Amino acid sequence: MFKPFTCLAGIALLLAACAGPKTPQDRLTVNDKAIDKVIAQMTLEEKVNMLHSKTNMSSAGVERLGIADMHYADGPFGIREEGVPNGFTPAGWKLDSATFFPTGSALAATWSEELAYKYGTGMGTEARLRGKDVILGPAVNIQRLPVGGRTYEYLSEDPILSAALSLYYTKGVQDQGTAVCIKHFAVNNQETNRGSVDAQVDERTLREIYLKPFERAIIEGGAMSVMPAYNKVNGDYCSENEHLLNEILRGEWGFKGYTVSDWGGTHSTMGAMLHGLNVQMTGSNYLGQPVIDSIATGALTENLVDEKVRQILRVRYAIEAIPDDVANTQMTSQPESQQIAKEVAEKSIVLLKNEGGVLPLKSSVKKIAVIGQNAVLKTQSGGMGAGVKALYEITPLQGIQKRAGAGIEVSYAPGYKNFAGRRWGPASATPNPLVASAINEPADKALLDEAVKLAREADVVIFFGGTNKNIETEGSDRANIDLPTGQNEVVKALAAANPNLVTVLISGGPTDLRELEPVSPAIVQGWWNGTEGGTALAEVLFGDIAPSGKLPFTFPMKLEDSPAFAMGNFPDKTQGGDLFTLMYRADATQMTREERQRMLDAMPKPTSKYTEGQLVGYRWFDTKNVKPMYAFGHGLSYVTFGYGQMSASVGKKAVKVSFDLTNEGGMDADEVVQLYIQRLDSKVEWPLKELKAFSRVNLKAGETKTVTLEIPMDDLRYWNVEKNGWDLDHCRANLLLGAASDDIRQKAEINI
Repeated sequence: MFKPFTCLAGIALLLAACAGPKTPQDRLTVNDKAIDKVIAQMTLEEKVNMLHSKTNMSSAGVERLGIADMHYADGPFGIREEGVPNGFTPAGWKLDSATFFPTGSALAATWSEELAYKYGTGMGTEARLRGKDVILGPAVNIQRLPVGGRTYEYLSEDPILSAALSLYYTKGVQDQGTAVCIKHFAVNNQETNRGSVDAQVDERTLREIYLKPFERAIIEGGAMSVMPAYNKVNGDYCSENEHLLNEILRGEWGFKGYTVSDWGGTHSTMGAMLHGLNVQMTGSNYLGQPVIDSIATGALTENLVDEKVRQILRVRYAIEAIPDDVANTQMTSQPESQQIAKEVAEKSIVLLKNEGGVLPLKSSVKKIAVIGQNAVLKTQSGGMGAGVKALYEITPLQGIQKRAGAGIEVSYAPGYKNFAGRRWGPASATPNPLVASAINEPADKALLDEAVKLAREADVVIFFGGTNKNIETEGSDRANIDLPTGQNEVVKALAAANPNLVTVLISGGPTDLRELEPVSPAIVQGWWNGTEGGTALAEVLFGDIAPSGKLPFTFPMKLEDSPAFAMGNFPDKTQGGDLFTLMYRADATQMTREERQRMLDAMPKPTSKYTEGQLVGYRWFDTKNVKPMYAFGHGLSYVTFGYGQMSASVGKKAVKVSFDLTNEGGMDADEVVQLYIQRLDSKVEWPLKELKAFSRVNLKAGETKTVTLEIPMDDLRYWNVEKNGWDLDHCRANLLLGAASDDIRQKAEINI
């Protein structure tokens, strides 16, 4: 098997690291002398040719000087299949089937730095097998909106959790000799008008909430490339945003790599060149001939081009190009990666409710009725965004059937119609009876009757509801978080037919459970959980392993309770077409180039006001005393955990707490312990409480471990807008230790 990172450039990078660069970013500068010699041999045309795309998924090197092209791999949760050179149509290769890893919100539900690192190693390894240099991920924007089309891709509503996972994902990928392109920088929290919306956010909120995941991955993780977002931030497009790209990214954070625009996200020659962009993806209409022309007139200098090329070559030298006769000679999906995907899936599943101990399934259960199309629908692809041509995907029904074995009868009924999202291309002459014509189409009587009949005959009913990847998708936000196609009607009928009811939600983001929750004794959040998702889910349902996932975002009681909606900041009053769809997906729009261009020209330019400030997610619900359906950090187990007395100490660099944690049950289990802080007599405005540390702890049945958590003093600072810098708010504070943001077990007071 080809072992990545055994190449000369990789060895040079490791040796340089051992020599003691000051920061992870400084590792990129060790070849600067050699790079300067190469730049001196390049013509202006060759340099400028590196500043824009070569194909849809590559940017150019300089062949005569032995500088390889840079190849990009789409998808933060699986290496996307190979497409034709200048399009997104599959090329039809045989060896490009990859491992489908659980999506971002599922990874975040593990609350595990270790698993984030493993996840990154799997992604990095498979990218190398495909000859890819840069993964377009991780996607780390804060989940501000419950309806966000990319909630499933992003990690959490909390910056501390997101930052930790971003850091270790980045380390995992880059330790395999693949670069990350961390995205979307920054404040990319909605799909509605994403190509033109101006996110207006105050500096303190920007620093403390929205930039934190990027900051850790870049400063501590040494992320080698960054993708500016489509949107504007405080008036300027991210691809030419002086404050974000030059002042913060390169200036304060010391970023030494290069920036790659989102596809179609470049807007001008002068803006991009002067304010921090290195590579235009795709096309050369801004960073091609216009750059050469601007140098001829004196508007730009060749020295500026040299600096941008130097930043690109730093990554090119750090990441060994895989020869064509080595790349794509093995199946992309590897057993080691498949095992990582399974482990992440196992640790991500969240037990939301378990009244009467319905779960795990009892040994007396001999007939199981599985109801709902989400038990059989695959989630590796769909919608507008990046998908994965998975080598295989175990569906929930397949996982249950395999685990049940010969002694248990498993029956299945679709229960409801599936909503397949926007129609691409002409309508079928023979409509599919299992596909709904509208997302709010009522339950189908024939399907409902069939499901109820099976439910009455079963010992237990497992209802699979939720959304799909055509409902939650890049390019558009959901109109609401309602369960689609009559699912509430179906689950109520099932509950009436059989009280032994388990609901499994398959989705990337939260759903409205006000009707479902009262009638379902057990509720499980199952996510889009990758290649081995069905296997992992069956293990949890049958009690082979204890559920241990925790929610990375809040389930609101109703959508209007969430901050952006409560304050009237979303949705935008005007909506237009999606930039990426109009520019690159003629197959999806079925429109002529002229029609798509007219829509691009007429794209609205609204503002999105972030007046909720720091009160994102649970911070809002806690501070405003609004009760959620399920709180941030919530997740039950099949065992109970005892939290011993907590001791706390404050040092110059960190706050430390220690306590004993006991597994009081009869099976091995993991608990995710969470440490929040609540300021008591502060001089600065704060949320009621904020997560500051966490740890996933594995305990054998009956075992007790002493757990130590540490809060770096830097994480207790706030952005002082008057000083334009970080500062400490010296005050008394409560440290709140618990199993969820609304389940606090221990408290200790400290002085900061």
